[in-house]
Amino acid sequence: MRVRYWIWLWLPLLAGAQPVSTLVEEALRNNREILAAQKKVEALRQRPARESSLPDPSLSVGWASNGAPWPGEGLGVYPTSNIGVMVSQEVPAPGKRRLRGEIADEEAAAAFNEYRATRLNVVSRLQQAYQLLNHAADDLLYLSRQEETLGGLLRVSESRYAAGRGSQQEILKAQTQLAIFATERVRFEQLRAAKQIEINALLNRPQGGRIEVPAVVTLVPMSATLDEMLAQARANSPVIERDRDAVQSSELGASLARKDYAPDYTVSGGYFNQGGFPPMWKAQVDLKLPAYFWRKQRPAVNEQEASASQARHRYAATLVEVEEQIREQYTAAEASRKLVDLYEKSVIPEARLTYESALASYQAGRGEFIVPFSSFISVVDYEMADHEEIVEYRIALVKLEELVGVEPR
Repeated sequence: MRVRYWIWLWLPLLAGAQPVSTLVEEALRNNREILAAQKKVEALRQRPARESSLPDPSLSVGWASNGAPWPGEGLGVYPTSNIGVMVSQEVPAPGKRRLRGEIADEEAAAAFNEYRATRLNVVSRLQQAYQLLNHAADDLLYLSRQEETLGGLLRVSESRYAAGRGSQQEILKAQTQLAIFATERVRFEQLRAAKQIEINALLNRPQGGRIEVPAVVTLVPMSATLDEMLAQARANSPVIERDRDAVQSSELGASLARKDYAPDYTVSGGYFNQGGFPPMWKAQVDLKLPAYFWRKQRPAVNEQEASASQARHRYAATLVEVEEQIREQYTAAEASRKLVDLYEKSVIPEARLTYESALASYQAGRGEFIVPFSSFISVVDYEMADHEEIVEYRIALVKLEELVGVEPR
């Protein structure tokens, strides 16, 4: 049974927000990479019938004349004068046409798996860009809230400074942090713009359109173990299946090269009108003899066998690479999930309590500005780090879906 991985659960959306599933459907319809790969499959599926067919027959029309070069001269007078027609059909050695058709079938299958891989890759890139767009939009909202919080702290420090109970250095620290927030805002605005551009390109939309994303996203745990993902990848990954098709195609190519030791032949038959003499009929078989097999057929077989060996090694390497990437992304997802749990259940609540306690003391006229300010910065740093781990977790799961071959939903 196929394992499905639900990456995220969208909560109520902002007005006008576009869920990722809608964008995925649009990409599958309009993305140029997908359309090009689809047309390649359609083209290659026409080849098996052609490759397994007999070569076109040949029709020969001619004459033999005596006394003059034009047709019919000497016809009925000389037994060597005639007008006739011949039909010839080249016939490959037994098994060649079948092998050529099977090779074309495998090439079409490889192209189909390449098409599947392209679909998965485009959807993965779209979902990753969508997650980063959501991350940028979420962090811009977060920075706005923290700027308001820091502005309140700045007003307290200015009041204390006006009353002669604070220093100008406190005000400068808060203003410097506001400037740092402004630089972070520029960075996230650039990230948002870049991901808007990337998504529009993947959807084959005109540039300049704005894509709204949901405001709130909650994570769900992975619903498959590492072993289940590895098993599904071995059975369903289009990258692995593509290289498996290449192995089969190259092995069939080696078998076809060995068939070249057997001669192809041409069957011919003809009718010749001789005028008053009885008509003449002709039939013959022409064989192509592999007389130079040590220079043609043998090197061809060696070449195809080497290509088959190369394809087997490439398939094995792809299998190792895909499994390595799955293990890497699975480990990254697990680590990010654990870090999110630590931040949200322990680090951030404790940092907030520390900040609230320090702020209450500072507002009551006790303590130095540096204490609530440092606590505030710690809360911001931890919450920003939590946001980073959330998006890393989502992206790792998106990559896992591509690696194991989960078709877009």
